[in-house]
Amino acid sequence: MKIKGAVVHGKGQEFQIEELELSDPKENEVLVKVVAAGVCHTDAVARDQMIPVQLPAVLGHEGSGIIEKVGPGVKTVEPGDHVVLSFSSCGSCENCLTGHPAACEHLTEFNFGGKMPDGTNRLYQGDQEVSTFFGQSTFGTYAVSHERNVVKVDKDVDLNLLGPLGCGIQTGAGTVINKLQPEFGSTIAIFGCGAVGLSAIMGAKLIGCSKIIAVDIHDSRLELAKELGATHVINGSEVDTLEEIKNITNGGVNYAVETTGVSPVVVQSVQSLRSLGTVAVVGATGEVTLNVQLDLLNEGRSIVSVVEGDSIPQLFIPKLIEYYKNGQFPFDKLVKFYELEEINQAFEDSGKGITIKPILKI
Repeated sequence: MKIKGAVVHGKGQEFQIEELELSDPKENEVLVKVVAAGVCHTDAVARDQMIPVQLPAVLGHEGSGIIEKVGPGVKTVEPGDHVVLSFSSCGSCENCLTGHPAACEHLTEFNFGGKMPDGTNRLYQGDQEVSTFFGQSTFGTYAVSHERNVVKVDKDVDLNLLGPLGCGIQTGAGTVINKLQPEFGSTIAIFGCGAVGLSAIMGAKLIGCSKIIAVDIHDSRLELAKELGATHVINGSEVDTLEEIKNITNGGVNYAVETTGVSPVVVQSVQSLRSLGTVAVVGATGEVTLNVQLDLLNEGRSIVSVVEGDSIPQLFIPKLIEYYKNGQFPFDKLVKFYELEEINQAFEDSGKGITIKPILKI
């Protein structure tokens, strides 16, 4: 079928809205009419080839839509169902079978390899194969995806709003709720108040942390952090972040979440911990220099890396939606809507910090 999508043809080039050919879903695959797609930092780094995705490609990996058609063997959804699209996993490796699909042994291949799990393409322009992203490519009017990518959701919530739950919002909230699992009354610092960091703050509030410290360099984001649950905010460009955290907590936090990917901030997040504290690193980070003896061993601190909030999307995303409906997880305060044709502007605004979470209305 003919569809319209945002295509990247070369490293760092702008998205071009073009016509493509999308093949029918094969076994265990579904055809989704895309309603909306979140714009994520991962899409930007793929466009710029910091992640080597084969080009040309249609990116987009956190979307929402309606099932239009199902291939043979599909059991979990049917035409007309509302769904959120999330990351791709095999479902059969040890990590998937033990409830950690975000650590799937085929995660890189299935999400960044440009092809579907069976090794073939679904997107074409003439004879040219076009890469799929995260087994879905939601920067298009329709997407073919494996049924493991899709999460059935209630029809009483605006589908336009739900796309970012598939990656960024799931990552932030899941890092706290699923991975760190802070004890009730414990303390936590969140470094970076973008969509992931703010979602982590909402997760920390849900779980009952006593002190939730938001760290950023933009006052507007810190104000929103307070609205969403932060008990304290620190502008790292104006004060000594570590000194402030230790004053607030009488020595350091029990937990931290690092979302910026900025190497000096990663070091700060480790040093903000009290003895036996744990920091979860979720931002794409370059080289980081730590003194293992002083920063880790002497204090019994731990560093963990977290992908996609260590979530099982089919279980976790419906819970987040339920919390949203109950007024306990107001992620709608993070978003700004753009039309698909405004995709380049959406990326520019996001990169400048003007918009926290752009959503493309397809």
